[in-house]
Amino acid sequence: MSSRLYVTNERALNEVEEPAPEGVSPVLRFFAKLLSVVFHPLFIPVYISGLLIITPPYFLGFAPHEKGIAFMRFFMIYSFFPLVTVLLIKGLGFVDSIFLRTRRERIIPYIACGIFYFWMWYVLRNQPHFAREVVELALGIFIASSLGLIGNIYMKVSMHGISMGILVAFVGYITLHNSGNLLPWLVLAIFIAGLVCTARLLVSNHTQREIYVGLFIGAISQIIAFNVDFLTS
Repeated sequence: MSSRLYVTNERALNEVEEPAPEGVSPVLRFFAKLLSVVFHPLFIPVYISGLLIITPPYFLGFAPHEKGIAFMRFFMIYSFFPLVTVLLIKGLGFVDSIFLRTRRERIIPYIACGIFYFWMWYVLRNQPHFAREVVELALGIFIASSLGLIGNIYMKVSMHGISMGILVAFVGYITLHNSGNLLPWLVLAIFIAGLVCTARLLVSNHTQREIYVGLFIGAISQIIAFNVDFLTS
């Protein structure tokens, strides 16, 4: 199910969330919600950056403390600032819930996060000591947030789906282009994507189409980032 638009008695356009699917056992619902939190879209770029940090040669030449600083930069831009933004707009009354259950509530977070993501890509692009793949990841995330904002006009695109599309596409790319054996990481990424998307179908009001569109937006955004040379060099 999804959200729907309706006209109030005052002839104003409003949006209401349709109820989530019924009949899901409490235990299954608990684990589905847990997966949705652990693999929230705010955390996926941080997880990917952690993978790059521990996988040669992407952070070759970085001292241990420099890797820690780089990881904190990813956390601040991709997790902390977006979370603070959502809490602020909730406190100011622009949204009814931090879970952003309707398309209207997602507009401001999409725009704000797009600014954060553009800044991160621009900074990394102008710091040559970061590997090209790190810049491509940042660009892919920015493109995905931009396409997600456009898609939000027509449907409530799954943000979890977008993040899973980025995860699978990016890990797939580095698996093909890295001399080491990263196939177990790709298998794990695909497995996680399947679990998370299934969890969203169980405990959210997303339709299958909204989740599939999210997956497509995330994957195609990362593929574009890999192939737009003048934006990553």
